[in-house]
Amino acid sequence: MLKNIIDKYKIILASGSPRRQQFFKDLNIPFSVKLFDVEEIYDPNLKREEITNYLSELKAKPFDTILNENELVITSDTIVWFQNKALGKPNNRKESFEMLSALSNNSHEVITSISFKTKNSVKTIHDTTKVYFKKLSIEEINFYIDNFKPFDKAGSYGIQEWIGYIGVEKIEGNYSNVIGLPIPKLYDFLKNEVI
Repeated sequence: MLKNIIDKYKIILASGSPRRQQFFKDLNIPFSVKLFDVEEIYDPNLKREEITNYLSELKAKPFDTILNENELVITSDTIVWFQNKALGKPNNRKESFEMLSALSNNSHEVITSISFKTKNSVKTIHDTTKVYFKKLSIEEINFYIDNFKPFDKAGSYGIQEWIGYIGVEKIEGNYSNVIGLPIPKLYDFLKNEVI
């Protein structure tokens, strides 16, 4: 279905996320993985998708001088936006517990940006999904942290894991976006070759 873009570009996914890599496999998009260590620091005045847009483009920056004409690098960034601030990945168990306790019995937004970089241009899109959590018990939070160790996930949870099954009451928007990539928007962008 994406033959035109696949014929035109060698696609590089700049993400170590196994979930994002699986999405590309499931979409039947051939890709290679190349990563650079990028310090994810942003201006504290940035809000919502301004943060994810900036960080996604920041991850694409190291490719400035090495991309060939026939290469397309795809980068992305996800945050949980809660009570007017961004929740990134927890640094330790204490932070993980604090995040999940705050999200319990509350709603938040998951915002993901995707950047598409060629040798001559970069374009960025984003999507937002609203997630509603039921009230989680201390035992449920501890069980999840101990068994799933969600330290590599924004907001300290994966909706596709145990906590999503038992804790998420409803979502408004795209499910795959909460996992880390808004697949319908990614697919439409590549299909329409607006690069």
